Amino acid sequence: MLGMARSFRGSSVKSLINHGSGSCAVFGITTQGSSVIKSGTTGGAVPIGVQRNRSGEAQIKIGGRPVRAVAELAEQLPLQVITAESFGLLTGSPGARRRYLDWGVFHVEQQFFSQWQRFQRSIKQRNNLLRRGKISDQELAAWTRDLAQTGAAISTYRKDYFQKLAPCFKEIMARLAPSLDELELRYQQGWDRQLTYSEALAQGFAADAEQGYTHSGPQRADVRVLAGGHLASETLSRGQQKLVVCGLKLAQGRLMGELGRGTCTYLIDDLPSELDYTHSVMVCELLASMEAQVFITCIDQREIQSVWPESGELAMFHVEQGAVKHQSVG
Repeated sequence: MLGMARSFRGSSVKSLINHGSGSCAVFGITTQGSSVIKSGTTGGAVPIGVQRNRSGEAQIKIGGRPVRAVAELAEQLPLQVITAESFGLLTGSPGARRRYLDWGVFHVEQQFFSQWQRFQRSIKQRNNLLRRGKISDQELAAWTRDLAQTGAAISTYRKDYFQKLAPCFKEIMARLAPSLDELELRYQQGWDRQLTYSEALAQGFAADAEQGYTHSGPQRADVRVLAGGHLASETLSRGQQKLVVCGLKLAQGRLMGELGRGTCTYLIDDLPSELDYTHSVMVCELLASMEAQVFITCIDQREIQSVWPESGELAMFHVEQGAVKHQSVG
């Protein structure tokens, strides 16, 4: 809620608001160096707050100033979430993998978000024109030109990031699952790689005009996870898939730190599920080595105590009937 203005379970906030109340609010303090400068505050600590009403309206404040864009909140508190839904990175639609890739690009490339916004506006306008019975050639050409420029920029940002991410993922998986030595990440840009995006749009214009939408572009990009040349979702066991998902998320967190963009906070729901003791220990050791803040939920606190490194700092909290209590670890 504090990093995305919503729950990871979905966009609706009604389930987060107490019965009989009209709104809910969450407050916190972040200490990300680069974000401190952007928020206009000093001292290394930035207060942030989010209030959501039952109507869906959101009020966001960073460093005491109101902000409108959730992107500013995400920039202030980068989050990596690992839940049962995270398997969608392997088994779900390309959209889930594009969002995964764009999370990383967003946090390391300052120009990405503005280009992404321009691209979304351009493709919406172009598709609206294509769906009309009579096309204004001049207007269509203008939006196509802007689409080609922003689409090419987005693809370049993604490729540059992916070239750094792939070896980082490979290194982490070598530690988590040495037996899966044939794992490979493959990036597909969304059009024929032999063509520029302008050429691809020109080549596909007839099909676009006939069917009323833009076929090629960054909106069709994908990141495939392969094991021995085959889709990991079709060849790996459930436990192996969870290790791959953890590897994908951990790689992004590590890369963010290596590029000097700060650290992200990990939210992990039921870590021991589908992972044996040995692999749970490996994941926790990697998390601890990143010196990131990590929140892990489980049914039995011993499940976490037994796998978290003894040298790592650990705090336990118990939730019962809406109240959160700090518990001693021992």
